[in-house]
Amino acid sequence: MPSAAKQLRYRLEWLAITSIAKIIPLLPRRIMLTMADALGKLGYLFDGRGRETALANVRCAISEGSLPYNDPEELVQKSYQYFARSMCELFWASRLNEENYSRVIQVDIEDREAYEHATKNGAIWVTPHYGNFEWISLMMGYRNHPFTLVAQDFKNELLTTVFSQQRQLSGHKVISSRRAMIRLLKVLRSGKHVAFLTDLNVKPDNAATPIRCFSFLTCVTGLHAFLHQRTDAKIMPGIAIPCSDGTYLMKMFSPIDIPSDCTTAEIAQRCWDIFEPHIMAFPEPWLWMYKHWRYLPSKNADNYPSYSKRSRKFDLLLKPPQ
Repeated sequence: MPSAAKQLRYRLEWLAITSIAKIIPLLPRRIMLTMADALGKLGYLFDGRGRETALANVRCAISEGSLPYNDPEELVQKSYQYFARSMCELFWASRLNEENYSRVIQVDIEDREAYEHATKNGAIWVTPHYGNFEWISLMMGYRNHPFTLVAQDFKNELLTTVFSQQRQLSGHKVISSRRAMIRLLKVLRSGKHVAFLTDLNVKPDNAATPIRCFSFLTCVTGLHAFLHQRTDAKIMPGIAIPCSDGTYLMKMFSPIDIPSDCTTAEIAQRCWDIFEPHIMAFPEPWLWMYKHWRYLPSKNADNYPSYSKRSRKFDLLLKPPQ
């Protein structure tokens, strides 16, 4: 049970977010975008912990030659602004529907035949925390392909409810990431769709898998790989790329090519390898302020961020299967 002080803080957070959720849809889009950029700059200035994490991530990626960028501070500030924009646009999305979403979202389908097959038979739809990752999901609902979405719960349960309501605007169903596997298997076996973000760092347990991200080893969910192995459902990657005019290009890629003998780690790596070139070419919209590389491997651990820590479980996860 949270303390009285924490309950008060949670209530104030809820009041602030619900107020924003009511105000933002009233704003013209241009004003909303200007406000989001201002909020992003404020976040960069006042979120010292997140800013230092982001700068550490960017500098490490630059030092490895994985990121051709000269000004880490500029990149991080823009990352805050793009994240603030995606959050504001999540609430502004109540003004979108199946008839008008195409005014702000362009859709580029790489393999239309494979896309049509996936939408008819059910698939695993994945995206990273990049650009407007919220809208790429909503857009699929407006195209009459509702998902069961997996989302991490907020510590403040009141906020979980607010954000879930917004994410369900186009017909999706949001479920908690806790004990989601069985529910997702049932959804896929019924010929429907599941979706989640694949680039958040998770604890090195049975549901996790290591991948190499910007030359560094990290520990991410292996849920998409597990679901594919159990159902043979296609893994359909997509990414929301911001355009200079304030709209988005939603790129829907071909399904991941997965040979039958692929391991969970190999499937997860193939998925990430679709996204990384796009993030490298236009890095600002990625969520750089997140601790992507929490775990320090026992070998070849040079140039990892200072927040990275040794983990025996992570080392075990890195060992090849016997």
